[in-house]
Amino acid sequence: MAIIIFVAAYALIISEKVHRTIVGIVGAMLMILCGIISQETAISHIDFNTLGLLIGMMIIVNITSETGLFNFLAIWAAKKVKARPIALLVALSALTMVCSALLDNVTTVLLTVPITFSITAQLKVDVKPYLISQILASNIGGTATLIGDPPNIMIGSAVGLNFMDFIANLTAICILIFIVVEAVLIFVYRNDLHTQPDLQQKVMRLNASSQIADRALLKKCLLVIAVTIAMFVLHGSLGLDTATAALTGAGLLLLITYTRDEAMIAKVFSKVEWLAIFFFAGLFVLVGALVETGVIKMLAAEAIQLTNGNVNATAMLILWMSAIASAFIDNIPFVATLIPLIQDMGQMGLTNLDPMWWSLSLGACLGGNGTLIGASANVVVASMAAQRGRQISFLGFMKIAFPVMILTIIISSVYIWVRYL
Repeated sequence: MAIIIFVAAYALIISEKVHRTIVGIVGAMLMILCGIISQETAISHIDFNTLGLLIGMMIIVNITSETGLFNFLAIWAAKKVKARPIALLVALSALTMVCSALLDNVTTVLLTVPITFSITAQLKVDVKPYLISQILASNIGGTATLIGDPPNIMIGSAVGLNFMDFIANLTAICILIFIVVEAVLIFVYRNDLHTQPDLQQKVMRLNASSQIADRALLKKCLLVIAVTIAMFVLHGSLGLDTATAALTGAGLLLLITYTRDEAMIAKVFSKVEWLAIFFFAGLFVLVGALVETGVIKMLAAEAIQLTNGNVNATAMLILWMSAIASAFIDNIPFVATLIPLIQDMGQMGLTNLDPMWWSLSLGACLGGNGTLIGASANVVVASMAAQRGRQISFLGFMKIAFPVMILTIIISSVYIWVRYL
């Protein structure tokens, strides 16, 4: 029954006949109404850390956008690349990748997408190639470091790998993958990435600093963003979760800016992406029901029996299985299921587990690029685009992103094979 509800929910999300937020809520309630999981269990599966992080960062971004900072950065960046659309695509994506490696992917896209919309509007180029490239770059960047993506944090804490282990093992391959992906995207969109010379000149003539509307507010925002980023970077050693960092920043910024101004506070809260928040809550419950009924564990255990404990085959299987699975289900519960299974393999006599961990990390993080609901950042970008009247459709995204994702996993396979096996 759980599987039927889950598959039906996915079919509706893919068909886009019903909005994904509604599917998430109704699907989650059906799991509870049919007695598959209790309300308490359902609530325990909702990752409130992710939701808190999203809400906190959205509040900070919404207040910061009042200052004109994003327009300033957009014009500054456009001038640096002489307003050439292709150079701009690479520059914005590289920025997204670097930020995703150091911050949370969702935080990154919340900061870069407003800049992207502002720039592409000035140059009158289609924004979609830029958004798709940023989604892919955020997931590739997240793969490169311990703190970049939740699966890496989980693997790191389960196995005792530190920040430098991830840099040594994953960063170089992620940079290579990024270069290949950008080359593919430029080839695919080569006809869309054109603008008129007069528009380029117009952008080059714009004065970036004139975009800053409120300097006093900007100083407060930059102070809070700096404090929040410092908390993100140090969250492990401070013993804080990322949501605490984001919500502390949001609370502090509201306190020093709109202390008693109820109209402005209401405006800031109304711009939070509530659709994305409720969709995530529903999705967590849907996947949680599959975890509770043992469906995910059964699939993973079956797969591992297939390889009979052969190290090479098992590593490749984990890489491909986690990539395909992460494209369709949230990678966090999936990784949570696989970690104990891989640890069991160690007890069953597999000595060299290193390739398994790196395969799991590459597969789970890069697999999120496969579909529009494969990773949190994808949903957030789609949601922000829809708010600005640009729909990214499920199948439209998938027909570009899924083949690209498969290509990145082929590169990862070669890398794991050559380096660890």
